[in-house]
Amino acid sequence: MRHTNPITNPDFLLSTDAAKELYAAAGNEPIYDYHCHLSPEEIAGDKQWTNLTDIWLRGDHYKWRALRAAGVQEKYITGNATDLEKFCAFAETMPKLLRNPLWHWSHLELSRVFGIHDVLDSSSAQHIWENANAQLEKISAQSLLKRFRVAAIGTTDDPCDSLTHHVNIANSTLETRVYPAFRPDKALTVNQPEVFQDWIKRLEQIVGFSCKDFDAFLKAIASRHNFFHGLGSRLSDHGLAQCFGRGGTKDQTKKVYDAAIKGDAVSDEELQAYRGYMMVYFGELDAQKKWTKQLHLGAFRNTNSRGLQQLGPDAGYDSIGDLPQMEMLIGYLDELDKRHSLPKTVLYNLNPSDNYAIAAACGNFQGDGIAGKIQFGSGWWFLDQLDGMRWQINTLSQIGLLTNFVGMLTDSRSFLSYPRHEYFRRLLCSIIGNDIEQGLLPNDVAAMKDMVCRISYRNAVQYFDMEPGNV
Repeated sequence: MRHTNPITNPDFLLSTDAAKELYAAAGNEPIYDYHCHLSPEEIAGDKQWTNLTDIWLRGDHYKWRALRAAGVQEKYITGNATDLEKFCAFAETMPKLLRNPLWHWSHLELSRVFGIHDVLDSSSAQHIWENANAQLEKISAQSLLKRFRVAAIGTTDDPCDSLTHHVNIANSTLETRVYPAFRPDKALTVNQPEVFQDWIKRLEQIVGFSCKDFDAFLKAIASRHNFFHGLGSRLSDHGLAQCFGRGGTKDQTKKVYDAAIKGDAVSDEELQAYRGYMMVYFGELDAQKKWTKQLHLGAFRNTNSRGLQQLGPDAGYDSIGDLPQMEMLIGYLDELDKRHSLPKTVLYNLNPSDNYAIAAACGNFQGDGIAGKIQFGSGWWFLDQLDGMRWQINTLSQIGLLTNFVGMLTDSRSFLSYPRHEYFRRLLCSIIGNDIEQGLLPNDVAAMKDMVCRISYRNAVQYFDMEPGNV
């Protein structure tokens, strides 16, 4: 007899009548996935996958970390084992993942995408493998976007990207609107001369002029920003261990740029001045065009030198950092605000010990008649699980205005990740429903439905100013 899968319970996470009624409304909202790492090429080409490992395990560093922790050999994770062997290794690991968010996520994906409600383990692996693979013959990237009613997507794109795939998507019949997000972090790598010089060459090729001069470099950045804007983008994004404060002077920054172009080393102090100046410049570009800036703060990346050498970045060797955040972050926001150039900004925090401080920092720079101009963003990476999302929701509720919150995003490379929006909405409705039942919130279901629906979808539509598709 198979074990009961809690994911199949229609009231999963919903323990009160109020929560169930709220989710009946919020669960019907479309999805506005304003930040992810989906491949525009795969969307444009309507990619299909050969088997469940191809779509589900390949490139998923969350699962890779879990497999390593369970003692699975690397051969069955990123090595030369067959796809079936890799899938079976994951299936055998699933019983060890109880209370890990991967247990919920994986079963949500099997249930919502493939209609497979069995608990995944070694005994069910072959049946699930065959069932899912048979269905994959009729599943594609675009069909998944349609199935989950994804109205809008914000991808993550380097300024040097041609955005050809975005153009093709915009000219297609796909109802989901797909927008590029400007992520110029390679412009900050002046302490890595080979990386920086290679990136500058790519930038010169895409803009069609030399960037040996610092002013030309700034012009090239602005040119690409304009190009993204022309394709409908209203989003930028940065992944930073910590912010870089107010920045140095233009002369200081030019000196560092000239040194990096030559391949010369720069000091830590020079690096900080350069990066701070460039971040302020990026902020000014965003403000001029009424974009939203996203700051993902607190990751400690590539911690395992051997793993980085063997597999490269994004292979499951990143962690939560504990660098001080507030002085540099507030200095940055204040510098832009002083210049009347602070754009709408979403702050994503990776270290939960900084939650209250970052939520409070958001409140220092609200205004300009914009509801929730500075957002304390959804739980990110290690925190996009039940506790992490609950902490973020509760912190925002205590320090700011939950009603203005722009809600969940996938932050994922996988087309199967859209049930995470359901996961978030169920938790949100559970929190609000429990408060109603305990007499902490008014028993005004219509008003509460309006709030959870706005957080689930409608706030994002209004805030990001990127038109959703008709899904």
